[in-house]
Amino acid sequence: MDKRLAKRHKRQVARKKEHVKLSEPDLRTPEEIKAAREASRPAGGHANDTNSSGPVQSFRGGKAPGTGSAAKTDV
Repeated sequence: MDKRLAKRHKRQVARKKEHVKLSEPDLRTPEEIKAAREASRPAGGHANDTNSSGPVQSFRGGKAPGTGSAAKTDV
């Protein structure tokens, strides 16, 4: 059984080595990188977003957070 698993593992590793993607270095200048970052930013940013109203409470649990373990510790 060990021989079979070892052979299987060896085949899997060999297949993975064939499909390795090597990343290419970023050849842009620091100015080009900064310009690309500026261009990809949203126009208004997160702070000026009119649709966001802050953190929203979830009412799925039915209980207020932190009250679930109080009964267990009093016993």
